[in-house]
Formats: sequence, C-alpha cells, structure tokens
Amino acid sequence: MKNLLISLLVFALIFGGALAGMAVRPLLSDHHLHSDSKDVVKLTTGLIGTLTALVLGLLIASAKTTFDQKTNQVRQMTATIILLDDLVTQYGPEATTLRKLLRQSIPPMADRIWREQANPTGKPAVFESSVEAWAFYNELERLSPNNDTQRSLQSRAIAAFTEGAQMRLQLFTQAGRSIPTPFLVIMVFWLSVIFVSATLFARANIVVTISLFVCALSFAGAIFLVLELDDPFTGLMGISSSLLRGALLPLSS
Repeated sequence: MKNLLISLLVFALIFGGALAGMAVRPLLSDHHLHSDSKDVVKLTTGLIGTLTALVLGLLIASAKTTFDQKTNQVRQMTATIILLDDLVTQYGPEATTLRKLLRQSIPPMADRIWREQANPTGKPAVFESSVEAWAFYNELERLSPNNDTQRSLQSRAIAAFTEGAQMRLQLFTQAGRSIPTPFLVIMVFWLSVIFVSATLFARANIVVTISLFVCALSFAGAIFLVLELDDPFTGLMGISSSLLRGALLPLSS
C-alpha cells in the first residue's frame, strides 16, 4: 500500500509539472518564446532526459538484483532445511526428537525473517536466534554416534545447520530497502522538469493533455515496479513464506 501511495504521489508531481508549464506559458513574453530560447530548453531537457533514463535503468537493475538475491536466499535456506531433515532421518530413530525440533523451529524463523524485512527502518536493533533453533542445535551436538556412518551424518548435519544460519544472518543484515531515497527524489525532480518544459512552448489541447497523462502514469508505474522489486517480502510481488513454512511434511504419529 505504501508503494502505491508513493507512486501516486510521483504521478501527481510529474503531471503537476505539465500543468504548471501550461499555466506559465500564457505569462511568457514574445522574447521568451524566441527560437533560440526553445533550442536551449530542448537541449537541456534532452540532457536531463538522458540522465533520467540512466538513473531509472540503474534503479530497476538494482531492485531486480535485490529481488533475485533474496528470493535465491530463501530457496537455498529451504533446500538446506530439507537436506538437514534428510540427514537427521538417515541418522536413525534416536534422532526423531531432532526432526520434531527442526519442524518447530521453522514457523518462528519465518515470522522473524518476514517481520525484519518488512521493517520500514531497515535496521533491526539486535539479532536474536529463536529458542527452537538453539534447542535443535544443542540436541544435534549431544548425539552420540555409534559408528562411522552416524559420525559422518552428524558432522554433515552440523555443517548444513551452520550454512543455514549464515543465510539467515545474510537476510538479517540485508533487511530494508537497497535504493537510497535521494535517488528517487532527484529522479522525480528531473521528470517534473521535463514535463514542465514539454508544455512550456506547446499549446495545450486534449491530445497533448492525454499524451502527457499517459506518459506520467507510465513513469509512476515504473517507480511502483522499482519499489515493489526493492521490497520483496511485502506488497503485490512479495516473496511468500509458504515455501519455507511448507518445506517439511509433518511427522506421522
């Protein structure tokens, strides 16, 4: 919802620039409308348009990279949990308690990840591992292998748990948005300037107005897409927690 409101504000500012240009045009004197003045305005507008295109492309690429990176991290964490459960299963019946603890640790972990990533500040104060995760690790360390196979499985399970913990820490440290607000503010200013200059020398009519309206709406849509990609755990394009929560089937009674 927040991203949609920001995009609507961007649309209002950009299209407002076009309306401002229409309002200022009748106030211009003849020497302001000279061909030399028009040429200069077109030149500067073209330069600003080039900068805007470069920055917008950079923002989209950065947001898409963030989205793909966090999606892959969630998938890798899910795969690690499935592997960990498989290793514990191979250990034997004495590890049944571990499998139960592993399943109990998933919902609290998912809740914390999605809550941290949805934090508007993007700076959680302190990282805290869940009680269930620590209980699982402690039980895993207490296992007493009876043969080389079980010792190997315990060692691989500890390594898998460590790998999953590292992924969890990466998600924690990467919480919040990756795109600085000044980037968006400056780009919206540039777009507003372009729209002001577009109507500064053109006579307003229904065709011009509709064209500028559609163009402003398109830029606002691009900003909305950037904001959604940069915030992959919430919004319309958010990563669902169901993949992680449903990684392991319930144990049969």
